[in-house]
Amino acid sequence: MTTGPRQIVTPYRPIPLSVPEGMKPNEFFNSTENLNDLAHNNGLLRNPENLLLYRKALGHSNAFDASIIYDTSRAILDPLGRPVRRTQVPDQVKRVWNRMNQIIIRYMVEHYPDPEQALLLAGEASLDATWSLTAPGVPSIRMLHNHFILFPMDQLRQAKLADPDNPNLTDGGQHCLFQAHMKEVYRAFFERALDLEILQPASQNSSQLSLTGYPQGLPCWEIQGGVEALEDVRFWREYDLILMGFLDFYRTFFSQVSTRNAPMPEGVYFPDAVDSVLLFDNAFLATAKRVRDQCIRDAQYANAIRWQPAFKQIIYRNDEGRLLVTISQNSIGNAITELLGVVVKREPDADAYARFEPRLLEHLLAVRARLIEADLGEPIATDHWPG
Repeated sequence: MTTGPRQIVTPYRPIPLSVPEGMKPNEFFNSTENLNDLAHNNGLLRNPENLLLYRKALGHSNAFDASIIYDTSRAILDPLGRPVRRTQVPDQVKRVWNRMNQIIIRYMVEHYPDPEQALLLAGEASLDATWSLTAPGVPSIRMLHNHFILFPMDQLRQAKLADPDNPNLTDGGQHCLFQAHMKEVYRAFFERALDLEILQPASQNSSQLSLTGYPQGLPCWEIQGGVEALEDVRFWREYDLILMGFLDFYRTFFSQVSTRNAPMPEGVYFPDAVDSVLLFDNAFLATAKRVRDQCIRDAQYANAIRWQPAFKQIIYRNDEGRLLVTISQNSIGNAITELLGVVVKREPDADAYARFEPRLLEHLLAVRARLIEADLGEPIATDHWPG
């Protein structure tokens, strides 16, 4: 079978939601009113930490697709002031969030134990709060949320190959700025900065999916102990270290793009590694110059840059059934599934969606029951399921 990214078609039920006249959809989707609608029509569970579990109405997959959003829409009315990454979340909220992640991932692994049967992933994409609300590619809900997605492998095998030049597939070496010009220093920085025990570097052969060939060129770490390790708080601390390292790399790079020979950014997590690896690496600084020069010449290019950290970080299962972690920049608002080479084309088709819905809801309500039993929230009743 040919290796390459796949494009699948996912039907959905059109959402009967009216956007007020004069507002763009992504402006309205950041409003408290829209978040109320999301909970009313698709909410599954909410807890006092303002974590909301919900069904993805415009989902990536109809086999299993849910999200947890840190719903700060009432507490913080300014969409640009809401937390957009885990490093901005209070510790007590993050602890609850990690427990919810562990339970949902375990459920997915238990019900789909064979990697030949299903591709599963869980993770988050940064919702960069530095772009204007109307900019192309800006996520529709400006708050941090996790994705839990499962794709049947038969569906992926039968799917047509995606265009490898699809701009959303930006994580491969042919598109990705970091991997094309700074691959060695990127890896060297992670090795110098991070002190890991549970997460161990994985080879490219073990990290890439044989069907899609993704992720491409990115450092990946295997979770020693598999799904059991997710119950160890040390894993989640190391998961945060991966993000912290990425944020330091991204901030340092774009500070050099913005200002030649800029000082180390304030508040970096790993100052010694930033100083000794990044700020003394010729490839790193030469790439910053290349991007800076293009920004000066090309207004459209400069406008498309995400100057503040934007990322996708996921836990996924490889061909051998091992759980791995990887992280990549989220350069143009592309979907988290594309990190693994899966391009999703959503099409409105209520009848087709209805054929998948009973089994999908069966899974979502079952995982909700586990969260309730673990004292992680209270059920939400909608027109589609009871409370």
